[in-house]
Amino acid sequence: MQKVPMTAAGFARLEEEYKRLKSVDRPEVIVAIAEAREHGDISENAEYHAARERQSFIEGRLAELEDKISRAEVIDPATLNGKDVKFGATVTLADEETDEKATYQIVGEDEADIKDRRLSITSPLA
Repeated sequence: MQKVPMTAAGFARLEEEYKRLKSVDRPEVIVAIAEAREHGDISENAEYHAARERQSFIEGRLAELEDKISRAEVIDPATLNGKDVKFGATVTLADEETDEKATYQIVGEDEADIKDRRLSITSPLA
């Protein structure tokens, strides 16, 4: 089983999403399905089909999160040192033509967000 590297903050976000899906979103969609069933014929009930589709998404995401959480390898970037570009490293890239510089942190796949200057360790640039 392959480990999924991530920072403590990324791990906490996954756990938070998992708990929200399980304790808030799942019960809400169950209520929505029950209410849609009360409207009669479910074969032509758009509310019912939308609620079932949402339920399917939630269950799939829960399974995905359970898998990632169970395989998580939480790494503290502060404990890493050296000059190699690896997980947790903060790198500065320079455009050779404009001398424009940008700093990025190499993080786990689920933590990547280019707006926050976090690159996935699996991205070609990393």
